[in-house]
Amino acid sequence: MELTPAHMRLYLVTDRSLCERYGLINTVTAAVKGGVTMVQLRDKHASTKERIDQAIAIKTVLQGSGVPFVINDDLEAALAADVDGIHIGQSDGDPTAVRSQLGPDKILGLSCESEADVLTADPKVLNYLGIGTVFATGTKTDHKPAIGVNGLARIAALTHLPTVAIGGLKAEHTEAVLSADADGLAVVSAICGQDNPEIAARAFFGDAK
Repeated sequence: MELTPAHMRLYLVTDRSLCERYGLINTVTAAVKGGVTMVQLRDKHASTKERIDQAIAIKTVLQGSGVPFVINDDLEAALAADVDGIHIGQSDGDPTAVRSQLGPDKILGLSCESEADVLTADPKVLNYLGIGTVFATGTKTDHKPAIGVNGLARIAALTHLPTVAIGGLKAEHTEAVLSADADGLAVVSAICGQDNPEIAARAFFGDAK
């Protein structure tokens, strides 16, 4: 799948515990109906086998939607489930090495927390960058200090790759994030665990995809 900046617009990162009440698959299905344009399966506590099973189920409900689907930091699961790609962090391995195993046609995203991270990100290897943490968040506690919207703007300006902001983002941050020249917002708790994930997703951009 060819990734475009439009796919970054509203990027859902799943969380098993937050999705438990509504259900992972129901959450993803409803969120896409509400306008989510990309999905990442992130489950740090699952086994690779569990991630493969989850990914196959998500892939099934996303079929025909045009919504790219990647797995967080599990190359084996991404290849076994034949999803659209993988997202890695700064400590999850060398992107060039990951690309060589992933192949040329899959999506590879990288988390960047600083200007240095972006400046060393190879656009020949990577398809997009996740930039943050913008605001402190309880869904990922091992991040560096929050960079804020000003930091997001400064870092996003250093790359021509598609960028998605992440970290404590809610619907009310949409305008500020887009004004900082990020292509979209990656969200976890703003959709996962909400009473109605479709309505929660729609709060970002209304009815427009």
